[in-house]
Amino acid sequence: MRGKKFAFVTITVGALIFTSSTPAAATPPAADFGLSHRVCSTPAAGFAACHVEVVYGATGFPRASIAPTGLAPATVKSAYGFPTSTSAGAGKTIAIVDAYNDPSAESDLSVFSTKYGLPSCSTANGCFQKVNQSGGAKFPRTNSGWALEISLDIQWAHAIAPGARILLVEANSASFSDLLAAENFAKTHAGYVSNSWGGSESSSELGYDASFVQPGVSFFVSSGDTGLPAQYPSSSPNVISVGGTTLNFSSSGAFLSETGWSSGGGGCSAYESATAAQRTYSGYGQANCAGKRATPDVSLDADPASGVSVYDTTNYQGQSGWYKVGGTSASSPMWAARSAVAGVVVDATYVYGSSMSYRDITTGNNGAPCLVGYDLCTGRGSWVGATP
Repeated sequence: MRGKKFAFVTITVGALIFTSSTPAAATPPAADFGLSHRVCSTPAAGFAACHVEVVYGATGFPRASIAPTGLAPATVKSAYGFPTSTSAGAGKTIAIVDAYNDPSAESDLSVFSTKYGLPSCSTANGCFQKVNQSGGAKFPRTNSGWALEISLDIQWAHAIAPGARILLVEANSASFSDLLAAENFAKTHAGYVSNSWGGSESSSELGYDASFVQPGVSFFVSSGDTGLPAQYPSSSPNVISVGGTTLNFSSSGAFLSETGWSSGGGGCSAYESATAAQRTYSGYGQANCAGKRATPDVSLDADPASGVSVYDTTNYQGQSGWYKVGGTSASSPMWAARSAVAGVVVDATYVYGSSMSYRDITTGNNGAPCLVGYDLCTGRGSWVGATP
C-alpha cells in the first residue's frame, strides 16, 4: 500500500471476529502531491477491499474540488471510439455490487449526469434502484471509502451506457459472505454485473465460484491495483477479469496512446483452472500459467494519472465534491456498461473469440510485461470501436 498508514483493530466476541481498519491520524507528507492512494485498506482473510484510488492534493489529503479535474465521459468515449448515443444500453440493466451504504449515491449521480449532459437516472424515472444484499430497503451502515467506490461505479456505468438501468446492491459488509449474497441477488435482476473489489486468493474460493454463474448474465471483476499476484474473484473462471491501462494525451488534450498501468492487477491463479476458451486461445501459452487461470482477460483506463471525474458528497477524509480517481474500479464498470451497450453476453468464449475489436497494449509492465498478444499485464487489451 502506498502513501497511507492504517491502524487495525480486531474485536473478538464469542466465536465472531470483526476486523476493521481506519486511517491513522498522521498527515501524509506534502511530497504526496498528485499521487494516488488506495481508499480501502488491505483486507483481512475472508474480506475484500474496494479498488478505487483517489488523487491527493498539495495538502496531503484527497484533492476534492468544486469542478471536475479528471477525464470526462466524452474524452474516454473518444479515446476508445465508444458509442455516444444517450440511449446506448437501453433495455439493459447493469448491477453494481459493493459493500456498505452510500447515502448520497442517487443525488450524486444526478449532479454527475447534469454536468456531463447525460440523461437523468433516478428512482422516480425507473432508471436507478438501490437495495440491500437481499433486495430490501434497510441499508447497511455508511462507509465513506466504499461510498466513493459506489459513486465511481454507478456514475461511470451510466456514463458509458446512459440508456441502461442501474441497480445498486449494497452488501452488509466487505466480507465475502455478504458480498456474495449481494452477488446472488444482483445476478437474478440484471444482465451485467460489475464488482470493483477483491482480496487474496485462498483454497476456499473454489466454493465461491457458483455465485458468478447465471445463464445469460455477464460478470466483470476488477483485477486489483497492486500488480501481481492474481486476486479473487478476479481469478474466478466464471468472470471477466478487467485490468488497467494508462491513457496518454498531448499537452493540448489530444489522445496519443494507451499503455499498461504499472499497478494494474494480474497473474496466474494459484487455485483456479483456465477456461477452455482461454486455455485454447493462441496467446495463452506466453502467460506461462501451466493450465491455471490467467488474469486479467481485458483492460481499460485505470491509472489515476489518467483518472476519471467522480462526484461524491458523502464526506471522505474531510472533503466532498469532485474527485479525480482511478484503479481497476474504473475499468470494471466501464467494461460492464460497454457490454450492455453491445447487448451481448460477454463471457470467456466471447472475449477469446473473434467478434471483438481490441487495442493490443504492448508497452508497460505491472510485474509482468505487456507483450504482443495476450499477457498478464493487460490481457487481450482494451475494447475499441462502436461494434459489436
